[in-house]
Amino acid sequence: MIRVGIIGVGTVGSHVVKILQENEDIITARSGKRIIPVMGVVKNLSKKRDITIPLSTNVDDVLDNPDIDVVLELMGGVDEAYAIVTRALKNGKAVVTANKALLAYHRYELKDLAGNTPIGYEASVAGGIPIIKALREGLSANHIDAIKGIMNGTCNFILTKMMNEKVAFIDVLKEAQALGYAEADPTFDVGGFDAAHKLLILASIAYGIDVKPEEILIEGIEHISSEDICFAKEFGYNIKLLTIAKKSGDKVELRVHPALVPMGQMIAKVDGVMNGISVIGDRVGETMYYGPGAGGSATASAVVSDLIDIARHTQNSPMLGFITPLEKSGLSLMPKEEICTQYYIRVSVTDKIGVLSQISQILGKHNISISSFLQKQDALKANSAVLLFSTHTCKEREIQQALAELGALEFVEVAPAMIRIEA
Repeated sequence: MIRVGIIGVGTVGSHVVKILQENEDIITARSGKRIIPVMGVVKNLSKKRDITIPLSTNVDDVLDNPDIDVVLELMGGVDEAYAIVTRALKNGKAVVTANKALLAYHRYELKDLAGNTPIGYEASVAGGIPIIKALREGLSANHIDAIKGIMNGTCNFILTKMMNEKVAFIDVLKEAQALGYAEADPTFDVGGFDAAHKLLILASIAYGIDVKPEEILIEGIEHISSEDICFAKEFGYNIKLLTIAKKSGDKVELRVHPALVPMGQMIAKVDGVMNGISVIGDRVGETMYYGPGAGGSATASAVVSDLIDIARHTQNSPMLGFITPLEKSGLSLMPKEEICTQYYIRVSVTDKIGVLSQISQILGKHNISISSFLQKQDALKANSAVLLFSTHTCKEREIQQALAELGALEFVEVAPAMIRIEA
């Protein structure tokens, strides 16, 4: 028998209890042991919860209970969660967590602390999609060349609506909040930080690289405009918030940002609140994973899958997938300014002779060549136009220098905007 204590019995925790109780027969058949939820810890005992296990407000009732074998950390946050998981591991208890922020900052400390004590975290990335197991186990014979994913359902819902229904960002955000897809303060989602935490977890498994969120390129979707939507449709792109990891020699580029993706790519067809992740291995080629990235039942399903693995004793493999370093020399993070890709640029200008020529000269000065161009008259301003460009491949440093120079021109009416292109 495996006895489970749950710290944080909210939406996900309640679904975990229900799955363990209602699907006990199939879980026991697959794991070979009964997995029993014996206690939960909550902040507010007066809040009604549709579950039947005993509840407490004291984490010691779980952490110091000798009868509990596995601690589920489902409370969220970083510092308090780290302290709780640390205590659980020191007390010899296995841990399962859905906490992506905790792992984004402390995954290597927890790996070292755990030793042979299992830590499951399938639910921390892409909800019900078993991407952790795919990387650690199914693709373990491969060097991972690239990972490209849609890992935030809130942003994907907003961008899908903007593309399909031509609705402004702020209006779709309000709808997402009303439907419960976005928080009252949506910054963590629409700013790209949630997706960045997930990317770092996958990058550790794929590349053995220890990087914090502050070290990588992170941009959100707040600046996406109707002109950007128009350009995307005109030239056969969809706009998605992408998490991207690519290996180039001994460097790994890690970035989260909106991207123009050709509509023919599988990742471009992932719409609404769904998640999708493409993984390219050097032996298997491209594999694609699709499913619900959030929601109580889907996330709880991933939590229970880790519990089953622990019951089977199959989770004694190293937490992040490597017993020894991936490369003798090691892999390091590529500096942001060295990233190479294609770009889309939006420039609002006073419509007069010579404007396009000056812009082209500045782009050329920074080794940026234009691939395609579209001009739209500004419907709200007479004698104003919006110029939309796509470029051939160039470096991040070059595009940022060019944008700064363009922004200083007297006929440029607002700061130029840019979206990267992932062809």
